Amino acid sequence: MFTRPIKTSAGARRRFRASAAIASLVTGLGLGSLGLGMLGASPAAQADDYPDHAIEFIVPWSPGGGSDALMRVISNAAEQYLGQPLPVINMPGVSGTLGLKALAQKAPDGYTLGQIHEGLMAAHATGLTPLDWDDFQPIASLASSPQYLVVNADSGWETFADFAAYAKANPGKVRFGATLGGIPHVHGAMIEDAIGTSFRYVGYEGTGARIRGLVGGHIDAAIGDISSSLGFVDNGDLRFLAVGTPQRPAQTPDVPTFKELGYPGLKLSINRGIVAPKGIDPAKVETLAADFEAMSKAPAFIDKMRALGAGVDFMGPGAYADYLAEVDDTVQRLSGKLAR
Repeated sequence: MFTRPIKTSAGARRRFRASAAIASLVTGLGLGSLGLGMLGASPAAQADDYPDHAIEFIVPWSPGGGSDALMRVISNAAEQYLGQPLPVINMPGVSGTLGLKALAQKAPDGYTLGQIHEGLMAAHATGLTPLDWDDFQPIASLASSPQYLVVNADSGWETFADFAAYAKANPGKVRFGATLGGIPHVHGAMIEDAIGTSFRYVGYEGTGARIRGLVGGHIDAAIGDISSSLGFVDNGDLRFLAVGTPQRPAQTPDVPTFKELGYPGLKLSINRGIVAPKGIDPAKVETLAADFEAMSKAPAFIDKMRALGAGVDFMGPGAYADYLAEVDDTVQRLSGKLAR
């Protein structure tokens, strides 16, 4: 079931998989040579009688965590647009892969969806799961959480340039907190790669634990987000050095982006999206994507997501497949660093 295709170059693999995800939709919708521009443009292509009952929504994380909180906002808002409930089913375990294994085994009838983020690609690259993003059908990405490089305020590093200079001059000295083999580890490896150094990784199970470790001085740097770190920054315990978004988030207008600091390749965010089992009817994909896109534009929905430290950055099936393929290529390129 999980047999992988023969790998070619990273770029070729990314282009093939993203194109294949869209091609399957185009073929299934009968658009043929009319092209990708028709996706989302034809109401007739949508499944008019779908959904006619509740859709289960597998969240592969424990209740009360960041992903769970954001997905419950989506769950609560979705019924107005789908016309049916979208109840959350928590299936935590094995770094979020246990629930995704269950999702992959569900019938592709459109009545079970699941949540993924970049951590799936990291888990695949490190051998934690045979599943990768293209074992599912991307539907939509909805919640984007900016990720920051955070240091202790007593570190002496006032800017990212200060941090980079020290790290380059002292390879292996910076104690970097991360969920080993997870997306914070990937983000740390991306920073290592960009500035040409190496960190000494210290493993933490979750964001809250590593941020507490940073406040306590047990580590020197970590990846954090608004919900876990802003309070400590505001009270003077921690300092944001840079953020991995294209523009400065509204909540932190004084924090520079990696892009403006000269590192455009450091795109650090966690994008939580919705996928379905492979083989779902393309018309149902189109229906779901259209409904989620409409939801993503609702001011009340946007406000609730922002209150949890996330932005709403909608990507439909095609754009989301492209994004996941790009992330997968980055993770594969850095997999040697993750295995240390």
